[in-house]
Amino acid sequence: MSLSLPDISALLLRRGNAQYGDEAVSQLQHALQSATLAEQAEESPETIVAALLHDLGHLIVAERDGVDEPDNRRDELHQFVVLPFLRGTFPEAVLAPIRLHVDAKRFLCATEAGYEAGLSPASKASLALQGGAFSAEEAARFITQAHAAEAVRLRRYDDQAKVPGWQGPDLTHFEPYMARVTTTAMASQ
Repeated sequence: MSLSLPDISALLLRRGNAQYGDEAVSQLQHALQSATLAEQAEESPETIVAALLHDLGHLIVAERDGVDEPDNRRDELHQFVVLPFLRGTFPEAVLAPIRLHVDAKRFLCATEAGYEAGLSPASKASLALQGGAFSAEEAARFITQAHAAEAVRLRRYDDQAKVPGWQGPDLTHFEPYMARVTTTAMASQ
């Protein structure tokens, strides 16, 4: 069942104040920071929306399980859990970077010296649960996929979007982006 735009906003506002794992920001702060970084980099509206919604699967899992925060001791596959809720509402240009953002971390660990060392402790812990760095073969396969480059850029915004006390645009600033790409999605169906 696809979520409507009001459903997505309501979920972000209802569940987004929970702490983002072991990071020093909430889920909503992380989402807004990620989207703001994508916007500042002049990404496409689809990539900005992907940055905003890339961790929405965590909120869906928490709501489904009736908990305030996800269980950080297991990989809940949040990048896949969210897809049925967004498919039909957003185009592949939004869905693919969300689906690939965890693999983008694994790719960067395999291909960029010092990347893994620069990850936050929480991101290092989740990397271990997610399978660790890619092998050279896995990295080569990953980067050839459609939207892999966007996923890598999204991953970098994700990594930077953990600033406590950050002040920036609120959710209402990004709702027109969601509406814009939703309209595009519906027109192309």
